[in-house]
Amino acid sequence: MEERLVLCGANAYEKKYYFNEQFNGLPESIKEELHIICVLFTEEVGGAFMMVFDEDGTLQLQTDADEGDLLYDEISSGLLVKEILRKKQDLFESLTLYYKVFILKEPFEE
Repeated sequence: MEERLVLCGANAYEKKYYFNEQFNGLPESIKEELHIICVLFTEEVGGAFMMVFDEDGTLQLQTDADEGDLLYDEISSGLLVKEILRKKQDLFESLTLYYKVFILKEPFEE
């Protein structure tokens, strides 16, 4: 079974945001940026949105919706994920490095 660790996420149905306390060492500005990304995603597209690290340390953006949610637009969701990945590439690379060094305890290599 694949090990995965949720960094953060938001849910439009419950109007909730989640941030994993294991990442409290991140600067406040990064935590705020993650909060904004997650909440704006669910406000624009609906459904649920999560940032998840897989077992090799790759950060994935995942989105999901309730089966009966007629307002959720799967195409817009996919396009928005691609846009976020493109615009926030540096942030996500830094988060991946943070995860590998501080969570997985891998040695830092430049």
